Amino acid sequence: MPIAPSAAGVAVATMVSVVVKGDIGQRVHTLPASEGLWLRIVYCYDWAPERSARSPLPHTAMSDDRLTQQLRFLLELDRLKSVFRQSRLIHTDRMENSAEHSWHLAMLAVVLAEYATEDIDLVRVVKMALIHDIVEIDAGDTYIYDEQARREQARIEQQAAERIFGLLPTQQAAELWALWEEFEAKQTPEARFAGALDRLQPLLLNYHSEGQMWRHHGVSSEQVTRINQVIAAGAPDLWTYARQLIRDAVKRGYLAP
Repeated sequence: MPIAPSAAGVAVATMVSVVVKGDIGQRVHTLPASEGLWLRIVYCYDWAPERSARSPLPHTAMSDDRLTQQLRFLLELDRLKSVFRQSRLIHTDRMENSAEHSWHLAMLAVVLAEYATEDIDLVRVVKMALIHDIVEIDAGDTYIYDEQARREQARIEQQAAERIFGLLPTQQAAELWALWEEFEAKQTPEARFAGALDRLQPLLLNYHSEGQMWRHHGVSSEQVTRINQVIAAGAPDLWTYARQLIRDAVKRGYLAP
């Protein structure tokens, strides 16, 4: 049986459409059948791609209760996956997003907890790691080596914290907002350790992506050393390691002297 390309670019002899109802989205699959026949199965759903976390939740008897507030907050967090940072991923050619950074930071806390210079509550550190960049949903990511932009960012992030944490029930909103402010202040053992890891993680990505973003922005080893020396306050051994990476990055040409 002769096979010709279809308008969709799929080699077909006969096009068969099958409509299946659902509630998630629309997908198209092509499946090989016997004797060279291809079946094109079209799943048709009621979901619209442009729907966002800001869309109203379905009206139910529970519309104004605690669970609805919590779910609205959690759905809003989906937007963090679309906030891209100035760090390249190591194993694929794209930028890291802020949700990925937060997850990776939480994993650093779990695995590297033994390097904290003070006794810490690890669960508290992990919580800080997961919420510390939530404000970037509204404020966006600010490049760590753009010091002027970082100074201007503080006011915007406070407004973002008020709106986003305010989606939660009052007690939870107060708890997470206070935890975010504790992270920002760096006055507790947990905040200092979380802050140290927050500096170490992008340094690792920059080094292992051969300094692509350092070179793109013209960042120097002096800048990297000065900005990241706060690692020493929460994890001195990790700062020793970070300084070795910085020196090696200069030798390899990843980072300007």
